[in-house]
Amino acid sequence: MSAHARPPLMRQERVALASITRRHLLRGAAALGAFGGLAPAAFAAPPALRLTAAPRSLVINGSEASALTLATGDGKIARFSRGDRFNVTLENRLDEATLIHWHGLTPPTAQDGTPDLSQPALPPGNRYAYDFSLRRAGTFWMHSHEGFQRARLMAAPLIIEDPADKGRDEQEVVIFLADFTFRAPEEVFAELAGGHGAMAGMDHMHMDHMQRDHQGMASMDHACMHHSGMTGDTAMGMDINDVDFDAYLANDRTLDDPEAVRVEPGGRLRLRVINAAAGTNFWLDLGALAGELIAVDGDPVMPIKEQRFPLAMAQRLDIRLALPAGEGAYRVLALREGASERAGIVLATQNAVILKAQLEQHLPSPPLGIALEQRLRAAAPLRKRKTDRVIRVDLTGDMARFTWGINGKRYGEDAPLHARAGERVELVMRNRTMMAHPMHLHGHHFQVVAINDRRFAGAVRDTVLVPAMGSVAVAFDADNPGKWALHCHNEYHMMAGMMTSLQYPA
Repeated sequence: MSAHARPPLMRQERVALASITRRHLLRGAAALGAFGGLAPAAFAAPPALRLTAAPRSLVINGSEASALTLATGDGKIARFSRGDRFNVTLENRLDEATLIHWHGLTPPTAQDGTPDLSQPALPPGNRYAYDFSLRRAGTFWMHSHEGFQRARLMAAPLIIEDPADKGRDEQEVVIFLADFTFRAPEEVFAELAGGHGAMAGMDHMHMDHMQRDHQGMASMDHACMHHSGMTGDTAMGMDINDVDFDAYLANDRTLDDPEAVRVEPGGRLRLRVINAAAGTNFWLDLGALAGELIAVDGDPVMPIKEQRFPLAMAQRLDIRLALPAGEGAYRVLALREGASERAGIVLATQNAVILKAQLEQHLPSPPLGIALEQRLRAAAPLRKRKTDRVIRVDLTGDMARFTWGINGKRYGEDAPLHARAGERVELVMRNRTMMAHPMHLHGHHFQVVAINDRRFAGAVRDTVLVPAMGSVAVAFDADNPGKWALHCHNEYHMMAGMMTSLQYPA
């Protein structure tokens, strides 16, 4: 076994041994498999960060809501520097099992946080200790991969700073986007999966609402369609949103009571925007400001200046802004794809007057497209080498019946994908459905190399939106042996079966 593939330094602290059922033990045995298990190790020093999975309540739309949290001990954003050890203890204070995935990081396989694939779920009252090297800087996040816990808001930012940025005179602003339903996500899913498709699981989705949205879609001008990378025929034929959520959140707040971030007149900012939504794609709209996109999914890109950027589920944007001189208040909005709902924050100087958000109706925003993706170029692309293996997968399913899968199979009935360590792999994802899917590969970063058979050297990412009835090819190096999930990051699609695994031993 090579040095980089040694069993990870990790352990489970059994705080409540009696809570470990036979089911948990069987799940644990299955997860340890042929790729190495949880190697017991003693701490050389106290962990640098303690994370707690726990219940919480918050006020949404004037009503108290029950949710989950993934909290640090001091309430601050989890933050490390490139080159640090990811020395973290996760404690489960829920009355159910949980497991956290470090989205965008490349840990050893047994520390990836995918139940039954990389490691067993963490029973209530227990702890896991994690320890691996952080090789990349960027904007990442962490979220539960157990059941519908992410839809219940168990997610949080995870920032890995670049030491080279320490001297920059800029203010960091993190915007964490989410969607929320007062109903149990399991209940929403049960109705969706019951054969009602887009007509089920929605508190307010009536025919007049759907007609309004489609009329709004039809009224979008040609420039807006061109900006999204869609044609009118493509947009009208697409399925867009499965669920109308009760609220769309930016840093846990709705737009009628947004977070106001104090900024300096003429100041420079770095926005770190994370789409943690369970079922919603957004457009990030900078309003009166123009931003310079400098990174996607934590990896730097050649800068692109725009006022509006697409942001699919699980993707991240790093954007630099220069504020005007003088006092002022500036809204940064997240526009729900294909609909009129919005979330956002306000950037406000010390003496600026912040007006209450206007809640009048707006035309629906366009569907997310591929125009920006085709323009993105990695600042640090993969090194050039020949492709050793091409893997082709079809994204399959139907919104009306709410059946989703990969290669026509639901997860659990699927055939895993295979590679060999050291190979350059090209993964070609062909979307056979009328809905776009944000596809995420665990444990690796990939470079977008083709969209709809058009070859180009695009961005390095970990999550890419595969357009309806289109295709995306990505290239990556098989340099992290193990079992790795490949799935749609729409929580409801993944739970319906749009997931498989990539597997290769050292």
